[in-house]
Amino acid sequence: MLAPLSWLRDFAPFDGDPVALGETFDDLGMVVEGISRVGEALGDVHVARVVEIAAIPRADRIRRVVVDDGSGQPVQVVCGAWNFETGDLVPFARVGAVLPGGLQIGRRKMKGVESAGMICSERELDLGVDAAGIMVLSPGLEVGAPLREALGIEVDVVYDLAIEGNRPDANCMAGVARDAAARLRLPFTLPDDRMAEAADGPATADLASIAVESPDLCPRFTATAITGVEVGSSSPLVARRLTLAGMRPISNVVDASNYVMLDLGQPSHPYDLDALPGRGLLVRRARPGDALVTLDGVERRFGDSEDCLICDADGTPVGIGGIMGGASSEIGDATTTVLLEAANFAPMPIARSAKRLRLRSEASARFERGCDPDGIERAVARFCSVLGTGRPARGMLDERSVPPGRESIRVRTGRVNSILGTDLDAAAIASYLAPIGFTTTPAGDVAGIQDVVPPSFRPDVTTEIEVIEEVARHHGYRNIARTVPKSPYVGALTPYQRGRRHLREVMAGAGCDEASGSPLLGPGDHARAGLEVDEITAAEPLAREESILRASLLPGLLRAVAFNQRHRVGDVRLFEIGNVFLALDRSAELPDEIERAAVVLAGDGDDAEAAKRVLDVVADAFHLEDMRVEPAVVPGLHPTRTATVTIAGNLAGHVGEVDPDVLAAHDVEGRVGFLGLDVAAVVPSSRSYVQARPLSRFPSSDIDLAFVVDDSVPAGGVERALRSAGGDLLVDLRLFDVYRGGQLASGRRSLAYRLRFHSLDHTLTDEEVAAVRRRCIDAVESTFPAELRG
Repeated sequence: MLAPLSWLRDFAPFDGDPVALGETFDDLGMVVEGISRVGEALGDVHVARVVEIAAIPRADRIRRVVVDDGSGQPVQVVCGAWNFETGDLVPFARVGAVLPGGLQIGRRKMKGVESAGMICSERELDLGVDAAGIMVLSPGLEVGAPLREALGIEVDVVYDLAIEGNRPDANCMAGVARDAAARLRLPFTLPDDRMAEAADGPATADLASIAVESPDLCPRFTATAITGVEVGSSSPLVARRLTLAGMRPISNVVDASNYVMLDLGQPSHPYDLDALPGRGLLVRRARPGDALVTLDGVERRFGDSEDCLICDADGTPVGIGGIMGGASSEIGDATTTVLLEAANFAPMPIARSAKRLRLRSEASARFERGCDPDGIERAVARFCSVLGTGRPARGMLDERSVPPGRESIRVRTGRVNSILGTDLDAAAIASYLAPIGFTTTPAGDVAGIQDVVPPSFRPDVTTEIEVIEEVARHHGYRNIARTVPKSPYVGALTPYQRGRRHLREVMAGAGCDEASGSPLLGPGDHARAGLEVDEITAAEPLAREESILRASLLPGLLRAVAFNQRHRVGDVRLFEIGNVFLALDRSAELPDEIERAAVVLAGDGDDAEAAKRVLDVVADAFHLEDMRVEPAVVPGLHPTRTATVTIAGNLAGHVGEVDPDVLAAHDVEGRVGFLGLDVAAVVPSSRSYVQARPLSRFPSSDIDLAFVVDDSVPAGGVERALRSAGGDLLVDLRLFDVYRGGQLASGRRSLAYRLRFHSLDHTLTDEEVAAVRRRCIDAVESTFPAELRG
């Protein structure tokens, strides 16, 4: 944003060094990207009158012009512009003059005609953006007078400020000046403009009407009629300031609207009331088939229900709310009655419409960040004052769905100091907030706690931490002592992060490829995976097909398996680590967010046993010696080939196979093993150390034991009995075969284990191996209805 210093001085007496003031802007977060001085190079430019215009032989683009510059002698120049006539007053730079930008004027010849000076355009004098023709001055100026004195041009400083999205109040001169005046402890005043309504004149309600059908898109909409308007040029001051701020002056009506937007931050739009069918305005959502030719001459079509349209009383669009008006009712030379619209639009619909229509304007840039809903009256009065013509009708038409005022925010002095590392008291905090419009009151009898109400022009401040940020800005970040962070993990991974990375490496080492699924699913995806969950719908999804927050990693991984099988890739082993979202009770503000890891195994030999082998790899890598696996029925998984995984007595996940009905719903063929774990249950929250165990130099002994047990007997229970009986000599245990059928009775199965024994100080004898073998057999047969298979 370009901010002229002379304009900022309307609000506060900034009389110090302009560079120092720029440093203040920087310190307040309004970063100065450039400082330029204007008007300094106009001392050699004077007012001149065109005396004679003549053609130059064999030249059709330039003319010979004679001017009177007040020196007593006519001066001849060559000029390529054609927008002036004999008798017009123009700015003239004499030989030797240096124009803004460093251009030095000298004598030269063109087509044999000597040119002793230069008639200048707005752009050449840095007084505007028009370079198509000469700057024609208003009649009545003194010939020969310095242009700067004749036009009342002050030497000015223009700041190029980068205003971030969290500072909607600083998108205008008043906001920038308010912030800087508060820091410098200077008095700040807003213009005290008053509506000069004619007591005996018509009321706005008698001249026009308004209606709002979509208050969610437009919480407040006002209209004010102004009669007896004469459309013409703006005053030199208004035109000059708009030019310095980067806007081209158009007419006094349009310029007044733009001026107030830059001045106070409130966009508005003037309509030619006589050109409005039905002499009224209607605010509604766009409907399919709606179209409008905007002020830039482009026809735009609508259909998105979030597009906010300003229509005439008959419902025909005449403008895009908060973005741009239409050409059908724009201000023209014949306009005599203006209907001024000043409104407050919902930020997000404006931002989406501007992006979808590829039409971002100065107005939309302000509305999408948030404007002051309570500052409309001041902005309308300011418009009438700047306009300088016409008389406002009595009363303002006002449709408002949101009551004025803001809720208070509880601010704790101790919290302010703990966040900032300062030693401020409640009075110091209030002294920083008061000059920028915040009101503070003690919170009852509790010392050090205040209720802070942000001003209406700060819609971005809604929480305590945002109030603390305002205190920090005005206390000054330079005044906050630097401290070394106390966290031992600065620049390093926390134990949890290190463990999560290790889990990823372990799963990849188990032969699985990492998948990265979307956290959003479509309606019905949970049910298709056999999951019955309270679905959480995203508030503003980009597409209906991705509008539900996932409660499990299973649907996304099954979709990936189906995709691979459709492309003839049958052997798929995938894992994913990501967040799932579980609905809490309705009083909870946010869902419960849990990080989980999941594995799917689809291919030859990939089933529940393969998933259990991956679990064993994870258990070994993280030394989960207190892990237990128990049969269970889990939604979405096979009813008889699934188990729960507990660690230290707490549920950590599930292992098994995916239910065949779920696979059929996803068009997945074969059997699919599945492992799902809570990452926090597997990964240690603090750094853990595992005691290294010595390796035996003596040979080991392996034995195989197969037990026939009921299907109800968990394999994990048999494994625990074997480990307990094996004692210190047992160094490895693996389930390598599960058998059903043949000579085994229905409901029975064979579990075959391989046990490895060795001693640290000698080679085990046959008698020792036989003894420990017998202990293992007795432990299983005494604990379960089991018998050793021959």
